[in-house]
Amino acid sequence: MSDSDISKSSDGLSQPDGAKHSKKRVGRGKASGQGTYAGKGLKGQKARSGGGVRPGFEGGQTPLVRRLPRTRGFRNFSRIEYQPINLVTLENRFASGASVDPESLASLGLIKNVDVAFKILGAGELEKPLKVTAPRFSRTAKSAIEAAGGSCTETAPPDKKIRNRKHLRQD
Repeated sequence: MSDSDISKSSDGLSQPDGAKHSKKRVGRGKASGQGTYAGKGLKGQKARSGGGVRPGFEGGQTPLVRRLPRTRGFRNFSRIEYQPINLVTLENRFASGASVDPESLASLGLIKNVDVAFKILGAGELEKPLKVTAPRFSRTAKSAIEAAGGSCTETAPPDKKIRNRKHLRQD
């Protein structure tokens, strides 16, 4: 602001052009219109110096942040969550010699869509030879598939899409 934009008001305080009211000056005696208690009422915590309370203060009641159970540690934003698929599911849903890939799993409704990261786990028995293509296999699942005469092809997991990360946005 330049000096031409600031004018002197009747009470001697500087204020920008266009300001209609002078600043309220509390605690300056009875004639000020804000005398005696200076608009703070009588006594109490909010009437004292440094008055008011910090944000989140609930009047001495145990605050919400202390009433809730503590959540410890941190959440890794770049972690890839794999959806589990067990061998028993493959045994029940696929015929002998079938090809198990993201498209076939999505068409059967075992995963949400083709882009979901999933992992083949070794729970259950597999008696049929299957050609399985997946982002990840457990050690037991891999050995069970190969023991049944099938094959395992491990693909790279889909990229984790990190939302609202400024350094990764394509602007």
